[in-house]
Amino acid sequence: MNTPLPPAEELALIDRELAQLDARRLHLLGRRDWLLRLLHQPATGPAVWAAPGRGPAPATEASAPGAQNVLLALGAVLLAVAALAFTLLSWGSLGIAGRSAVLAAVTAAALAAPVPLLRRGLGSTAESVAAVGLLLTVLDAYALYAVGMPGTDGASYTAGAAAVLAAVWAGYGLALPKLRIALPAAVLAAQFPLPLAALAAQGGPLEIGWALLATAALDAALALRARAAALPGALLATAALLIAAADSWSAATAADALAPAGLLLAGAALGTAAAWREPRALAAALAGGLAVVVALGGVARPSLDPAWAVVAHLLVALPLLAAVRVHGLPAAVRRGLAWAGAAVAGLAALAGWSAVAPTLLTRIRVLDEVWAVTSPARDPYGPGAAVTATLLITAGAAWWLSRTLSRPEPAVAAVAAAWAGLFTAPELLGLPVAAVFAAQTAVTGAAGVLALRSRTRGAGIAAAACALAGGVNVSVGALDGRAATFAVWGLLGAGCVAGAAYTPAPRPVRSGAAVCAVAYATGVLVAAAAVADLAVAWWSLPVLAVPAVVAALGPRLGSVRVPSEIAAAVAGAAAVALSAGRAGTLALVLALAGVICAGAAVRADRRAAAGWAAGALFVAATWVRLADSGVTVPEAYTLPVTAPALVVGLLRRHRDPRASSWTAYGPGLAATLLPSLLAALGASPAGDAHWLRPLLLGLAALAVTLVGAHHRLQAPLLLGGAVLAAVALHELAPYVVQVAGALPRWVPPALAGLLLLAVGATYEKRLRDARRLRDAISRLG
Repeated sequence: MNTPLPPAEELALIDRELAQLDARRLHLLGRRDWLLRLLHQPATGPAVWAAPGRGPAPATEASAPGAQNVLLALGAVLLAVAALAFTLLSWGSLGIAGRSAVLAAVTAAALAAPVPLLRRGLGSTAESVAAVGLLLTVLDAYALYAVGMPGTDGASYTAGAAAVLAAVWAGYGLALPKLRIALPAAVLAAQFPLPLAALAAQGGPLEIGWALLATAALDAALALRARAAALPGALLATAALLIAAADSWSAATAADALAPAGLLLAGAALGTAAAWREPRALAAALAGGLAVVVALGGVARPSLDPAWAVVAHLLVALPLLAAVRVHGLPAAVRRGLAWAGAAVAGLAALAGWSAVAPTLLTRIRVLDEVWAVTSPARDPYGPGAAVTATLLITAGAAWWLSRTLSRPEPAVAAVAAAWAGLFTAPELLGLPVAAVFAAQTAVTGAAGVLALRSRTRGAGIAAAACALAGGVNVSVGALDGRAATFAVWGLLGAGCVAGAAYTPAPRPVRSGAAVCAVAYATGVLVAAAAVADLAVAWWSLPVLAVPAVVAALGPRLGSVRVPSEIAAAVAGAAAVALSAGRAGTLALVLALAGVICAGAAVRADRRAAAGWAAGALFVAATWVRLADSGVTVPEAYTLPVTAPALVVGLLRRHRDPRASSWTAYGPGLAATLLPSLLAALGASPAGDAHWLRPLLLGLAALAVTLVGAHHRLQAPLLLGGAVLAAVALHELAPYVVQVAGALPRWVPPALAGLLLLAVGATYEKRLRDARRLRDAISRLG
């Protein structure tokens, strides 16, 4: 585009125009935000419009009714403080007549004042004055006790006074229905008479519990008309049930548990009745169901072992679960009782799991002495049948609940509980070791079959997890004997092969089975090599058979091909690790692994990954063999390979300019640079007789880097630069260490702090520079 202005002047003009546009945009955005706030502010008064360019008028931080309520509350508090000070401090300076007259007059005035205030519409003021009047009635009761009945028992008098005050305040609230404070205050006062009367009569925990429950029943009746009574009633009923539960659990005999059971059943009846009348009182039915379980189970508990006591409570809770099918009950009652049964079943399952967890973990002791043919000591949790019964009953209840509600969560719990019960039952029951392994292998196989055939996602995942946990546990336990190892691992491996081949099963389950099959095959071959008394380094050769078989099967593995190949690659890495102790064996294993990868690379879909892996393995095998032969000059073997490889790469780039420099020059350069770098790094830095190699390698790396930068080639630039930097750091390392040792100790932290400050201050700029560098490298050939 041609313009009459020079480019520099036109650029400056464009920059000025853009700056003005940005300033105008910011101004308009600020004005828009203010207008939005003005439109959405609450309409508490007439709108106040600000002049253009000015902010809105300051808004009030408190509304008029709110400020009024604060003032009234402060006034009531001050009057209450004054009344307390007068009663406690100035009371003795007046005679009996004066005291009575003052309190009576003030109380009457405070209670009568709300009447005219309500007529004039001053409701908040009337509430505050009424609160002061109610407090004065409490002071009147205290004054009456202090002057007229000082010898009366305090608890008895307080119980009577609370009853009288509750009645008076209730009548006062009914006489003035516009007052909102009187009836809640009466309900609060009504909570104390019966509990205080029980304390005055020196009653025990059960008597106090009955008093609390009776008060809660009165609150429940009041809650039908005044909702304020619901909360204190719930709190008192909870306290009564907790007292009864504590007495039931501490009872020494069944006869001692009958009395707290009666209190618990009464509380259950109260909770059920409350949920029957109030649809939102689900918690009351839940508490009632739990109370029934504790009451009936507590009667049976003293004559049972702890494990069987859990079973007894569980059996009592099972009928509560059936409430979900009783459609004649109110919804709150039905759901509350069902939740109570589910809660007890969950706690029973946790108790069972706490018993079987030590049994599962004791298998780890076998790893201390493999194939020692020692039976580990068992420490079962009480009668083993009780734990098994608890888990299986819980599993059956959860499965029934899952079918009834068509929900997956109970099915997951059912699978987990059933597996735990069946898997640990043989060991908890003290069966012979062979029977234990046979039963646990069968249970593990059954869990795997369920995972393969389950139509419920949650149950299938749970079954797969249980099968995996069971397989690991029984496999570790089988290391106690040679025959057990081959039998258990062989059966589980065959089962995993069958599971991986079962095509109707979900793909994740089949993939997991395929991985486990590869793992078991590897384990069996290692065990066979150990039985043959081979050296550990030679164990790697039979292990290589596993990736060889997987590579040979290839596409016939279907959808489990990728996980099988990954597992086979891990097995191959394990074979290399096993042979690391002997250089000759390691070279052989690397070469055989390269052959396996080369065979896999014959297929087009695995050519890229397997081909590179095969090449790397062959090179590694070659260098391991050369190192084992005492070769100290690798360049004699690498340069004859590098030269023709670079010529071939040059010819390919000439025919196909789009070919990557990594494909054309990467292998040839790496064939010399990397072995030479390893040889240079293995020598002592600066000052020994091997100074020539780092010098020549550095010069060669510098030349390769310059060629890559000149021709914009990524592979020579990065490979040469990396080798050059590594050689420079290796040679400078001793001097850096000497300088660091000569510096004061505070200098490195200070330099690090300055570096962090500099990086933090220019973080955005450094980020942009890094992005530019990445883009520049990616554009190279």
